[in-house]
Amino acid sequence: MRQIKVLVVEDSLLFRELLIQKLNEDPAIQVVATARDPFEARDAIIKYQPDVMTLDIELPQMSGIEFLRKLMPQYPLPAVVISSLSDKVFDALNAGAVEFVAKPSGATRAQLEAFMKNEILVKIKVASIAKVGSRKKLPVQTVSQELHNAGQNLVVAIGASTGGTEAIQTVIEQFGPDIPGVVIVQHMPPGFTEMYAKRLNERCRVRVKEAKSGDPVVPGQVLIAPGGDCHMQMVNRNGIYQVLLRKSEKVNGHCPSVDVLFHSVAEAAGDKAIGIILTGMGGDGAKGLLAMRKAGARTIGQDESTCVVYGMPKVAYDLGAVEFQEKLPDIAKKTYSILSKM
Repeated sequence: MRQIKVLVVEDSLLFRELLIQKLNEDPAIQVVATARDPFEARDAIIKYQPDVMTLDIELPQMSGIEFLRKLMPQYPLPAVVISSLSDKVFDALNAGAVEFVAKPSGATRAQLEAFMKNEILVKIKVASIAKVGSRKKLPVQTVSQELHNAGQNLVVAIGASTGGTEAIQTVIEQFGPDIPGVVIVQHMPPGFTEMYAKRLNERCRVRVKEAKSGDPVVPGQVLIAPGGDCHMQMVNRNGIYQVLLRKSEKVNGHCPSVDVLFHSVAEAAGDKAIGIILTGMGGDGAKGLLAMRKAGARTIGQDESTCVVYGMPKVAYDLGAVEFQEKLPDIAKKTYSILSKM
């Protein structure tokens, strides 16, 4: 099997050497070059033509974000950003990075090694199959349709993983205050979901917040499941939807899990729901989306051409869970079209 060629861009000598060591222990990966700053990285990319780049955000001479903005139009390369707990990571994703990992602060060497093995290695392998060349901004159709039934106990449930932060923003930026309550699971580390929700809240016409257990699901509001050790479920309490956060083991390798949310929406809302599955690696959400469709919900899957990773939507489509397959810019318009007939 062909090895994944990796370029490591990291100015910390200790972290760089440890990362190289752990990556080279995996037979599927070969570190072909290292760089301490974006200028060394540029030269290494030209010389070694890596498949994936790991990139620290804080670098000398030029930030990782600025480097991505200059690099991607000319040399689209899958990048895994390594970041401390900061909303700068979303700027990096917007600039073209495929994935990110949260660098642990104050970690011991053993904890760093575990982080590299369990987080960075996995993300590099995902990034190696991601599409970056086609990630130019796609034209978005403005949704001019108005809904008059948003309060009729309808709900929109969305699940995503790799590439999902940008995909979700593309969809909900088109939602207006008339949209029914929206519940979302996006695979993301703890701490980042709150920053992501605040970022979206500043950019969208709907209210966006990180969910808390007991929050009602109401029109014009988007609830994002917090990253961590809790799954988010939606329940129907005397005709009123609300979300519950429950500590539990990972499902499909994730917590929160899209499947857990979708199954709960199928049970709580039945045919009063729309399920949307977006870009992501693996199959989380596919079985839950199928349960939603069997319960009478309408379902939408992102098409292959606009996915960063056509994994979750493909598994869902192959299961028969996807009723409508749409390009990313058209998903909000399709959602409104369906809602207008419900």
